Amino acid sequence: MLAWRHRVEALGNVQAFDYPYMRAGRKTPDRLPALLEAHRAALAEARPKAAGPLFLIGKSMGGRIGCHLALEEEVAGVICLGYPLQSGSSGALRDQVLLALRRPVLFVQGTRDPLCPLDKLEIVRARMTAPSTLFVVEGGNHSLEISSAQRKASGETQELADSRVLATIRAFTQG
Repeated sequence: MLAWRHRVEALGNVQAFDYPYMRAGRKTPDRLPALLEAHRAALAEARPKAAGPLFLIGKSMGGRIGCHLALEEEVAGVICLGYPLQSGSSGALRDQVLLALRRPVLFVQGTRDPLCPLDKLEIVRARMTAPSTLFVVEGGNHSLEISSAQRKASGETQELADSRVLATIRAFTQG
């Protein structure tokens, strides 16, 4: 996520933060209320610095928690890098928050992401009432890293794939 933080800073102010479990050095994430409060505190810190509309952006769980927070807070939209649609342990769909969401959302997903099969995401997107956009990273995994086989086959570099993602985020945030 640090690399994405630096890339996104080219678009405007970024308020990065760690969840409490991360700061404590634990591997198990906190429960939803603690995650939401940490996210809310970072949003409150970002508001006075904002020169324009505020967007929540997160990688994996951070994107999911951003969607939850967007149900309660005024933001222009949510950007999810590698949304974890399926639970890694049970495979259960985590679509309830997406179905409740009313803010625009951008999903940036790799085609090799086991936590978000694109066919399942399309079914969920069809049921969503919030406007949603999907940008697919061909050959990308959950971290949006393209495989060496995909790089060889397409001639594309990771840097080029990342720059396309950044251009998509720019377009989404500029409406």
